[in-house]
Amino acid sequence: MESLEERRPAVLLFHGLCANPMELAPVAKSLREVGYVVETPAMAGYGVSSATGEQLPVPPFEHWLAEATAAYDRLAAKHGRVAIGGLCMGAVLALALAARRPAAALVLISTTLHFDGWNVSPWRRLLPLAYLPVFRRRMSFKETAPFGLKNERLRAWVEQAMASNHVSAVGAARLSAASLYEATRLIRHVRARLTGLSAPAVVLHATEDDVSGPRSVHELRDRLGQQPEVHWFHDSYHMLTLDNERIAVARTVRDFLLRRHPLATLSPTSAFGDFHEQHA
Repeated sequence: MESLEERRPAVLLFHGLCANPMELAPVAKSLREVGYVVETPAMAGYGVSSATGEQLPVPPFEHWLAEATAAYDRLAAKHGRVAIGGLCMGAVLALALAARRPAAALVLISTTLHFDGWNVSPWRRLLPLAYLPVFRRRMSFKETAPFGLKNERLRAWVEQAMASNHVSAVGAARLSAASLYEATRLIRHVRARLTGLSAPAVVLHATEDDVSGPRSVHELRDRLGQQPEVHWFHDSYHMLTLDNERIAVARTVRDFLLRRHPLATLSPTSAFGDFHEQHA
């Protein structure tokens, strides 16, 4: 007989590139409070340690996706239904996972299909040179203010943490060229699969996103297999889950999931088994 814990639907959330689960804490807390089982995995070579700031060697993005798939399979085996989501590159990883496994719903926060925000350096155009094998393992790029945060108090705290080489809630002080190279490969992988994704989706994005402009939202709206629900936020930058509107962001995610991934409805476990056999 199923326990109450096993009957609760699950939510799997992925943090951003070279970051850690701390940046998802407000959303995860809001969802756990209403009854969801929430996991925010830390994956080696994708994020950084929240204790030491260490990042292990960066593997091909296929390894990230394999770890994400394994996390999904563990949750689905126990809970049946799993919603998938993430922040920034975590949202892109969630989309890649949804092409492999049946997402009960998709939560896409600050989705970065294009690095075209207002704080992205024009030197980014030369990034393909850093992807050459001779440079990829050695080069890294320093994060610069405002660090995705419009909130000045939080920004000052992050800046202090980065100056002392400590990891902050928004991640590491530097992004390795190897990480950005694999992120670019992941984006290409996902963009080729958007039209095949038909799970109900919510898209949350800042109108002043400093990393990824409106183009990413327009692409999701135009190319996802099912029209997403889109919410714009006007008093935050890229780090929506931590910035000025973090409470509204968490509430928007919670309300969407309560409607599209309800706590009281259970899906037969055989549905997952059938899909798994077809897509393994």
